[in-house]
Amino acid sequence: MEHPYVPRDLQLPGYVPVSLSQSTILTVYGLSSLLVVSLVWFLSGRSRSISKLDRLLMCWWAFTGLTHIILEGYFAFSPEFYKDKTGFYLAEVWKEYSKGDSRYAGRDSTIVAVEGITSVLEGPPCLLAVYAIAKGKGYSYILQFAISLGQLYGTFVYFITAYLEGDNFSASPFYYYAYYVLANSFWLLIPSLIAIRCWKKISSAVQSQSQKKNKIR
Repeated sequence: MEHPYVPRDLQLPGYVPVSLSQSTILTVYGLSSLLVVSLVWFLSGRSRSISKLDRLLMCWWAFTGLTHIILEGYFAFSPEFYKDKTGFYLAEVWKEYSKGDSRYAGRDSTIVAVEGITSVLEGPPCLLAVYAIAKGKGYSYILQFAISLGQLYGTFVYFITAYLEGDNFSASPFYYYAYYVLANSFWLLIPSLIAIRCWKKISSAVQSQSQKKNKIR
């Protein structure tokens, strides 16, 4: 079966075309994400001690954590998803996304490594960050800072390796900008903002502690 990916000579023996429509795939993902965000926003609103910004951060960490664990985890540990004949949703997602970056269908070693590390080492800590913010844990800022740096590193590796390899993995300009550029840009922008905020919070706390010690002396 001929596949829709670029390069056209990419070898995908046993390839099965996407059975779900693009609108169905995106709608399910959008509604699922909205459900998660709405639930976290509602539950966090029951505590008056949590600011609106922290509630938004909890929504982000829940969303990105589940994305890492479920979506990226499935990809990392399902090497033959492109052969799926059942219409399983997660397989359909990656068949569709591969139109924007065929390195996924082709099981590029860098992509598999980055996604595997992300799903295992970043996914669970994202959910821990939700708990840490909700409970006002002292490690909340350093945890968010560490995860954000990990996300930025993975995203930069993702873009840079594509550039070094010719940046020709999209089936059309639409898929290039919608899937490859836009969808991944959120993991550059949001982690950057969170990392800056956490850096300021941590620096302020360290400076405050240092000033207290100097007064005691």
